Amino acid sequence: KSILHNTRVRDEFESFFHSQVLTLGICNGCQMLSQLTELIPGAEHWPRFVRNKSDQFEGRTVQTLVSNARSPWLEGMSGSIIPVPVAHGEGCAQFNSEERLAKVQAHRLVAAQYVDQNGSQMDTYPWNPNGSPAGIAGLISEGGNALIMMPHPERVFRQLQCTWMRPKDRDREAGAWMRLFRNARKAVG
Repeated sequence: KSILHNTRVRDEFESFFHSQVLTLGICNGCQMLSQLTELIPGAEHWPRFVRNKSDQFEGRTVQTLVSNARSPWLEGMSGSIIPVPVAHGEGCAQFNSEERLAKVQAHRLVAAQYVDQNGSQMDTYPWNPNGSPAGIAGLISEGGNALIMMPHPERVFRQLQCTWMRPKDRDREAGAWMRLFRNARKAVG
């Protein structure tokens, strides 16, 4: 039985999401939040996440392009191509219809996309580890306060956690994904 059938729990979740707090769902959290779209304002076009097209667990580092999405999470990151680990077996974005995918794109809700070494959006394996359409790696809600991502930026927020770094960056403490978390801190004051 779904927790959303419990009126008290449903009301608590709804109240939380309507308060416009910053919400982040990574990997399993992304899958969970995509199941709560009826409670999250501006998330009604989000997909569900299903078995990877490779039909296997994918655990490796991929390239993502941070899209031009309006979100406090992504401020100042638009256009950045950043490596990030993936670790999931069910990360393929599945939209109920082509219309929903088109609305997500038209409303600029795509937060990140899988790209190749040249920064070109990828729909194909191995660059796109799960087969999501339009290379979708992450989405935001229409208000920008909710962000869902299948990749794991929390695993590479420090430079020494990264699989590769430019020689000039070896002395830096923060990795490229630290900006995501600093943006959140800045947004909440």
